[in-house]
Amino acid sequence: MQYQNIITIEPGKRSGQPCIRGMRITVYDVLSYLASGMTY
Repeated sequence: MQYQNIITIEPGKRSGQPCIRGMRITVYDVLSYLASGMTY
């Protein structure tokens, strides 16, 4: 699986931060949740 198919950057969505395709959640949010101990 390649991350290029999952992560998108759109200037008008979430201030241009990298997001999960089809969602408004940022990659930073996902990594923060995992770092804080949240499980899948």
